[in-house]
Amino acid sequence: MLSKDEIASYQKNGYLMVEDAVSPSQLNELRRLTAQFIEASRDVRESNAVYDLDKGHGPDTPRLTRIKIPHKQHPYFWEVLRNSRMTAVLASLLGPDTAIITSKLNTKAPGGGAAVEWHQDWAFYPHTNDDLLAFGLMLEDVDAANGPLMVIPETHRGPILDHGINGVFAGAINPDDPLFERDKIVTLTGKAGSMTVHHARILHGSAPNVSDRPRYILFYEIAKADAWPILGAASYIHELGQRRFWEDLQERIITGKACLVPRLETVPVRMPLPPAPDNSSIFKTQQSAGAKSAFQ
Repeated sequence: MLSKDEIASYQKNGYLMVEDAVSPSQLNELRRLTAQFIEASRDVRESNAVYDLDKGHGPDTPRLTRIKIPHKQHPYFWEVLRNSRMTAVLASLLGPDTAIITSKLNTKAPGGGAAVEWHQDWAFYPHTNDDLLAFGLMLEDVDAANGPLMVIPETHRGPILDHGINGVFAGAINPDDPLFERDKIVTLTGKAGSMTVHHARILHGSAPNVSDRPRYILFYEIAKADAWPILGAASYIHELGQRRFWEDLQERIITGKACLVPRLETVPVRMPLPPAPDNSSIFKTQQSAGAKSAFQ
């Protein structure tokens, strides 16, 4: 469990670094599975339900931006979230009842693996309250050269910045926005097995990987069970039917149980609409909308 000082630091700054979030054997298995997925991507010619391909991807040089929703691609990614030190960290910060929003394994290839432009996760999926966070488990050592996560402390307590450009939701802020304070950026580096935690409203991004080593970070985006999504919930229920929607809700529970009484808080909300020409991933959203880069 986290100490009172660690919890207080997270609440004040909006982020946290946790060492040894998984055991050595769990880390080795996650690495093995990641290598297996990357090897299988050699025969993939275009992005699909499992892979987002990076520029230069091919049979001889597999280059990915992401393995999509890994906890649905292999059960071990789900098991380790529910049975590791990550689980205890989750309980410390969100309490006993938690649900997954999504997961992703961002795989920045050496020599220019794609950047993620500055954004707030909350802009993508506003909820009835903001008890939402993301874990970023480092599967390899992460340093300043291979595209680490960067955050701006305390921005989780500020406004939701405009993530639009050219009339569509671009999934990135304008780096010229006066509220984007570069001088306050904190770079989060660590050894394999370390984990970043960041609040859904904190401003964050990551530069390209300019090193000769890969950068693999397994992200889980998580909500307290009483936080319900605002956008699309009604249409989602209509599409699936109430029974399947309830089953899906149960499948998302990490710890505890589902909540049928959403907690409504006064939180800033800006809907992620109209959608970008290609909104199949954050990379495609930012690229297809023409988001301005903060890393050039």
